[in-house]
Amino acid sequence: MGAVLTGGALIAVAVCITTEKLARLAAALLAVALFLDVLFLQLPRLISQPHSPDPWTSGFELLALMGGAFVLARIETADGFRLEPANNILSYLVTFGRVVFAIALVVFAVQHFQYAKFVATIVPSWIPARLFWAYFVGVAFIAAALAIVTRKMARTASVLLGAMFFIWVVILHLPRVAANPRNGDEVTSLLVALAMSGVSFILAESFASDLAA
Repeated sequence: MGAVLTGGALIAVAVCITTEKLARLAAALLAVALFLDVLFLQLPRLISQPHSPDPWTSGFELLALMGGAFVLARIETADGFRLEPANNILSYLVTFGRVVFAIALVVFAVQHFQYAKFVATIVPSWIPARLFWAYFVGVAFIAAALAIVTRKMARTASVLLGAMFFIWVVILHLPRVAANPRNGDEVTSLLVALAMSGVSFILAESFASDLAA
C-alpha cells in the first residue's frame, strides 16, 4: 500500500512539474520527501553497512535528486505561483541543493575510482579503453562538483554533466533495458540516469538565472 501511495505521489509531482501547475510547490514537497527518505531509510542502511557500495549509491542518488528539486522549486514557472514568505528560505535552499548535489558527485567519483574495474565491465564492449572511461567519468564528476561549488564555469559544467548523463542513457542504459526489459534494477538505473541528466540541466538554468539577475 505504501509503495502504491508513493508511486501515486510521484506521478502527481511529475504532472505538476510537466504542466507547470503548482510546479514549485510540488518540487519543494518532493525535496522534503526525498530528504526524509534519506534521513530515516537510507542513513540507517549506510550506518549499518558502511563498507557496502549500495547504500552509498542509493543514498547519494536521492540526495542529488533532492538538491535538484530544491533548485527547481526556486525557478519561476509560467503559472507565477510563489511561495511567500518561503521564497527567502528557498533562496538559501538553492545553495544547499547545489552543494549537496556537488557532494553526491564527489561520492560517485570516489566509487568510480574505488570500483573502477567493475565500472569498466558496464561500459559497452564496443567502446575501447573501458577502464580509462571509468576513471575519466570520476574525474569529470569532481571537475563538475568543483565548478558548481565555486560557481566558476558552473553553467557550462552543469550542461556538460547533463549531456554526459544523457549519453549514458542512450549508449549504456537503453541497450541494457532493451536486452532485459523485465529487470527492475536496469529500468531503475536508466530512470535515475535520466533524472540526473535533468537535474544537471536544472542547475544550469539556475546558474543562468543568477547571471541574468
